[in-house]
Amino acid sequence: MQLYAFRRPAFFMYTVRMKKEARHTTLYRAYRPQSFKEVRGQSQVVDVLAKAIKNNKPAHAYLFAGGRGTGKTSVARILARELGVTDKDLYEIDAASNTGVENIRELREGVNTVPFESPYKFYIIDEAHMLSRAAWNAFLKTLEEPPAHVIFVMATTELQKIPDTIQSRCEIYTFKQPTRSMLADTVADIAKKEGFTLERSAAELVALLAEGSFRDALSILQKVLAVSSDKKIDVAEVEVVSGAPRGEVVRQLLTAVAKKDVAAGLAIVRKSVEENVDARTLTKLLIHRLRAVLLLRYAPDLAKSFAQELTEADLALAQELSKEPGVNSDTQRALLEAYSQMAYAVVPHLPLELAIIDICTVK
Repeated sequence: MQLYAFRRPAFFMYTVRMKKEARHTTLYRAYRPQSFKEVRGQSQVVDVLAKAIKNNKPAHAYLFAGGRGTGKTSVARILARELGVTDKDLYEIDAASNTGVENIRELREGVNTVPFESPYKFYIIDEAHMLSRAAWNAFLKTLEEPPAHVIFVMATTELQKIPDTIQSRCEIYTFKQPTRSMLADTVADIAKKEGFTLERSAAELVALLAEGSFRDALSILQKVLAVSSDKKIDVAEVEVVSGAPRGEVVRQLLTAVAKKDVAAGLAIVRKSVEENVDARTLTKLLIHRLRAVLLLRYAPDLAKSFAQELTEADLALAQELSKEPGVNSDTQRALLEAYSQMAYAVVPHLPLELAIIDICTVK
């Protein structure tokens, strides 16, 4: 993508995008949705926006909130395009790099000039929660009474950090995290368009590791495609490229937990740490596999659906362990608690070790 800068005050970071963009090297940009119909999993947002445009009733200020990689900026760009805004009148601002009140003063001066060739000047303010309190105060009046030719879209991953006075002056749209199945479908479709075949279990692993982010899922996929020699991607290749623990390691740990073998479980964790395996990822995969065990016990009809998500080895083990009385909902709760503690634990793998001890020793 080629960018041309003009009128370069520090905060605006104005960019003009060529209509015929060169193909991006990154998958996330290459397959960024170009219309509301291409946006996945955000019908509660795009349907309302499309109807507002159809009725010629756009708002003057929008606040898009949601997790990273859920499509906030993509939808903002589509909204601008649907409103007839050309590249010359589309301004993208990185609030994370421009947080001060002086930056907002520059913006306030800029909004008073008329658009070059569009019905609106369209401002996308990304990472809006990074603006300082003084900057928000300076922005308040402009946001409340903007010129008729101006539309603002603020995107944030932390809605609670946006002042209430700002929120009350915007139409707020909450972007949902895509489901794992949706992410798996997306990476499988894009791999196919790139000329690769992605096993369903491999697609599911990519989706699981992406933690609800389209961008992260496609970043992982791009690395996997870059190293594939035969254009046929299996789950082992995803494990190697992503640094995820090998399937056999997860199966061994799941077996140790199910059979309440505390020594074996702790030894597997220790070996994984020595091999620089991320303890949080290991725990996440363990939780995912244990969920399959529990559901197969209490809802055996789901076996067919798990055949799509799991490898043959994982499914066979899950069916075997579903008969183990030592595996129950308390086991899963202990692992979930360990996972939630890992983000701030002094020793990252310690919560998992404690969970294994509690699971295996509590009668």
